[in-house]
Amino acid sequence: MIGYVSRIFFQTLAASKTLKRLASRYGMRSRGSFARRFIAGETIDEAIATARAIETSGLLHTLDLLGESVHTMAEADAATRAYLATMDRIVAAGIGRGLSLKLTQLGLGIDRATCTDNLRRILDKAGADDFFVRVDMENSPYTQVTLDVFGTVWQLGYRNVGIVLQSYLRRTRADAERMIALGASVRLVKGAYQEPKRIAYQHKSDVDAAFVELMQLLLADGHNHAIATHDPAMIEATRRFAASRGLRSTDFEFQMLYGVRRDLQAQLRDAGYRVRVYVPFGREWFPYFMRRLGERPANVGFVIRSLARERHA
Repeated sequence: MIGYVSRIFFQTLAASKTLKRLASRYGMRSRGSFARRFIAGETIDEAIATARAIETSGLLHTLDLLGESVHTMAEADAATRAYLATMDRIVAAGIGRGLSLKLTQLGLGIDRATCTDNLRRILDKAGADDFFVRVDMENSPYTQVTLDVFGTVWQLGYRNVGIVLQSYLRRTRADAERMIALGASVRLVKGAYQEPKRIAYQHKSDVDAAFVELMQLLLADGHNHAIATHDPAMIEATRRFAASRGLRSTDFEFQMLYGVRRDLQAQLRDAGYRVRVYVPFGREWFPYFMRRLGERPANVGFVIRSLARERHA
């Protein structure tokens, strides 16, 4: 219940324009600024530098140009072009070629057909340049339409694309079975949005139980799925199940967020597992940042201390 209340609180704060202006002023001002614990920076150059450091440490990465819920098709087109330009910069930099994106950033909340076209523009270039694109899952009003758009591009023959599913939604087992039937790669997460009881589990124990059930379902399938968690209990459950099925450490991968549980990232890497770090960057970082605080309120003290230092600098 504490986690549920925390998500409500921080997602309410995320809607505050005043807080967003304050955060924009202080959050990225220096290398020690509070948001940089979770955000690689506001520019692609900063993201590339972060990705290089991640690769040097023996980890993989996927870059996410932050942004969601655009209000005009012009903004959706601009976001699409920004992703195309980002891929050019990644290719030129010679770093790993993984991208994550949200469909509302491409116009899903305005016009589904145009959003699908924008996604195809990205996937066409991604295919030509050997990128893998992960479609993030957003809050529940977009769950079905996100899966529908994903299904459309899959039917059109795109195979350089995967999807994210959230274990706290009651519907997710059926969605996972549908993705398994397609042969699609799934990134399994717990979920970070505030959702009502009728569609989402509210207690950590229920979310965890669903996560383990879905993890087992996915790993038994074997289509290079990703288990995205910082929870040691979920990691241990995954390792035990993989071992019981004789899976190699390279048959799936663990995924974690930039700036969260670097110790676990290193431990899994040293144990021979593939570990991919989700690296967000861009000017529209505030909603993402607030969701991270909602997931892990212990970070609030760090943020407050950092903000105090910034304001007196």
